[in-house]
Amino acid sequence: MQHSAQGSYTIEQQNNILLIDAKGPFNEVTTEQYYQDIKLITKNMIGSRWASLVSFQGHSVFTPEAEQKLIETTQYRAENGMIAIATVISNSPYVDILQMQLQRIYQSCAIKFNFFSNPEHAHNWLNSFIK
Repeated sequence: MQHSAQGSYTIEQQNNILLIDAKGPFNEVTTEQYYQDIKLITKNMIGSRWASLVSFQGHSVFTPEAEQKLIETTQYRAENGMIAIATVISNSPYVDILQMQLQRIYQSCAIKFNFFSNPEHAHNWLNSFIK
């Protein structure tokens, strides 16, 4: 079984929710590019209340350096209008590890967060914060 050293992601804005779909392991190279992409796409959202729905699939875990960069990225989003994060983890043998990493990231940024197994429930939870 082979795994790429770098994960991949897509980012899409849907009204006041930033949809992020992430796959694979994340190292500092991937998270640095992610931070730059987040800064570009959230320029249009600054000044409004918005949220993020992040879906992780597969072998998504973070190196220590990537985790630190994700703290910086999450803090940037929180400082620029993000009020909550809903996370959906699927098809991962590392759910417990990923959830612990994400809890550390979100708690260090004092952002409201929750974990879901269903994207629709996650979306509904986020909409309750935005309204």
